[in-house]
Amino acid sequence: MLYRGEEAGAIDIVLDPTNPRIVYATTWEARRGPHYLNSGGPGSGIWKSTDGGDSWTELSRNKGLPLLPFGKVGIAVSGARPERVFALVEAKNGAVFRSDDGGATWQRLSEDRNLRQRAWYYHHIYADPHDAETVWVLNVDAWRSTDAGATFQQVEIPHGDNHDLWLDPKDPLRMIEANDGGATVSLDGGRTWSSIYNQPTSEFYHVTTDDRVPYRVYGAQQDNTTMVVPSRARLSAITHAEVDEIGGGESGYIAIRPDDPDIVYSGSFQGFLTRYDHRLGVQRNVMVWPEMSSGEGAESVKYRFQWTSPIHLSPHDPDELITCGNHVFRSRDEGVTWDVISPDLTRNDPSRLRASGGEIT
Repeated sequence: MLYRGEEAGAIDIVLDPTNPRIVYATTWEARRGPHYLNSGGPGSGIWKSTDGGDSWTELSRNKGLPLLPFGKVGIAVSGARPERVFALVEAKNGAVFRSDDGGATWQRLSEDRNLRQRAWYYHHIYADPHDAETVWVLNVDAWRSTDAGATFQQVEIPHGDNHDLWLDPKDPLRMIEANDGGATVSLDGGRTWSSIYNQPTSEFYHVTTDDRVPYRVYGAQQDNTTMVVPSRARLSAITHAEVDEIGGGESGYIAIRPDDPDIVYSGSFQGFLTRYDHRLGVQRNVMVWPEMSSGEGAESVKYRFQWTSPIHLSPHDPDELITCGNHVFRSRDEGVTWDVISPDLTRNDPSRLRASGGEIT
């Protein structure tokens, strides 16, 4: 019913809460490959239907909105004032925009970059169902406006990377918020929240065990470090008190010394690598090159590592530690020094080493 070509798809949709035949939708032109993410183009836009989705009218060129092309757009309708529509627009001069006439004209509001960073990962907006002046935006942090989008204040939530929000249409003080740590509930409009530790919603990239008896289980947890837990408890249930955070990060592999399972190596993205001593409870950085970067092209870094770069301890020689980026690296002193033992294993194509975003962010 709303088709904008093979490069685009619908990304957000909301109904007028007083008339479900009035529907607002946004489309997003995007293409992601191994070394790039293109966001934005003629397929992105804001749309409105007044017949329940049978036909659509484009609003993207209406007065007050930024110049095309758009990237990703989040949209929301106020339950307290249905003609009031909010749009969070990724564009070269993007911002929060508000229409008080059902999308016919728009007003530019907050340009705070915190609301629009990493648009591909977040970029949704939520209107309070009872208060026409209150609107929420979720991103790395959570943000709330009480002046109809002109300014936003950060709201503390138990975990970062915020993705979804449900506001009770009968009581907007009651809300459920979803983030990379799970879900959390507020009954007082976001002043206090339930714990994220009351639900088993952790996401693990990799898992391994050591060979002690009873053995330990190791996992690289989304948005947190590598976790280790015993395979059985001393008494009854395995509790949070028996869980240790041992370094590394969400995407990394884990390598345990076969002759000393108290020594553990944990990795993460960008080649981050730690050594953990379970006896001492001490971890240290043993990266091949002690420098991480973000928001710049791969040509600016000394070595290039993928998101889940492997780590390996030789079963024949536990002093031989191997990790891999665009080269294979070997350490024989537990990560104090590293040798490059292979040529560049990539094509090393300069056209694929530039900053990966486009055409807007």
